[in-house]
Amino acid sequence: MLTDRQLLVLQVIIDEFIQTALPVGSRSISKKDEVTFSSATIRNEMADLEEMGYIEKTHSSSGRVPSEKGYRFYVDHLLTPTRLSGSEVHSIQHAFKDQMLEFERVVQKSAGILSELTNYTSIILGPEVFETKLKQLQIVPLTNQTAVAILVTNTGHVEHRSFNIPVEIDASDLEKMVNILNDRLYGVPLVQLHEKLYREVGDLIKSHTENYDHAFKYLHAALLEEQPTKLYIGGKTNILMQPEFKDLDKVRSLYSMIEKESEIAHLLRSDHPGIQVKIGHENEADAMHNCSLITATYTLGDEQIGTIALLGPTRMEYNRVIQLIDVLSGQMTETFRSWYQNE
Repeated sequence: MLTDRQLLVLQVIIDEFIQTALPVGSRSISKKDEVTFSSATIRNEMADLEEMGYIEKTHSSSGRVPSEKGYRFYVDHLLTPTRLSGSEVHSIQHAFKDQMLEFERVVQKSAGILSELTNYTSIILGPEVFETKLKQLQIVPLTNQTAVAILVTNTGHVEHRSFNIPVEIDASDLEKMVNILNDRLYGVPLVQLHEKLYREVGDLIKSHTENYDHAFKYLHAALLEEQPTKLYIGGKTNILMQPEFKDLDKVRSLYSMIEKESEIAHLLRSDHPGIQVKIGHENEADAMHNCSLITATYTLGDEQIGTIALLGPTRMEYNRVIQLIDVLSGQMTETFRSWYQNE
C-alpha cells in the first residue's frame, strides 16, 4: 500500500516523464507547487518506489522513469480524465456531420482525426463478418460476359465483386435471381449466406431460371467470396516522431506487424465492452512490448461491431487519449445506431 507522499511522487514522475520523455530527478519534483516536503524526503520516497518496482533508474542519470508496473498503477488508480477542448470535440463531431457518408468513409475520417489529435497511430477494426447483415444486392452487367455484384450491408459497408457471366445465363434470369435474393436474404448475416443460399433460396431460383446449374455456380462466386478483414490505419508514421522509437529495429518490427492485418485484427478483437489499456508486456506481440495499446468498442444496438485502438509508446498521455477514444467510440455508436433505426 502506497502512502500519500509516495502516490504524489509517483504521479509527478509519470506526468513529468509523459510530457518531457526525460528522466525525472528529485530537484524537478521539489519545484512542483503540490510538493511541500524536502528534497531528502523526495529521494527517500523515490528509493522506496524503485524498490517496489514502480519506477526505474536509467543508465547514467540520477533521475527515474516509470516502469510498466508504475504505468499500470497510474492508469488504474491515479488518472483524472482530461476535459477535451472545444476544438477537439468539434473535430470529432464534424467527422459524423454528413449522414450520407458510407461506413468506410466515416471510419477512415475517424482514424485520421484520432491520429491527428494524439500524434499516435490509430487503428480501427471494421465490423466482424458475423455481425454484418445483407441489406441489398445488385448485379450490374458490365459486358455480355462480365458483371459486378454490389453488396450493401446494414452498417453502410459497400462491397464490389466482379465475376464472369456464362453465356448460358441471360439478362432476364439474372434479374429474377436478384429479385429473389433481395426478397429472401434481406437481414441475413453474411456468414449465413451459404446456408440460406443452399437450403432456402436454391430451389426457388431453380424453379424460376432456365440454366440453374450455371446460374447457381456464379451466384455462389459473387456472394460467398471470403470477407476480408477491414482495418483502417491513421498516422502510421507517427511512431517515427516518438523518441522511444529512434531504434530502427523497433520501428521495423512494429511496421511489419501493422502490415499483417489478420494479426492486428486478432490483437484488437475484444469480448469486453468499454475501454481496455494494455501496457508493454501485457501485449501479446513481441513488437509491442515497448508500446501501449488502448482500445474501445463501438456498437450497433446491442451488438459489438468493431474496435477503435491507439498505439503509442508506454509514455502515453493516458488521461487525454482515453477521453478522446471514449468520446469517439460513443459518437460512432450513436451514428450507427441512427443509421440502423432509419433503415
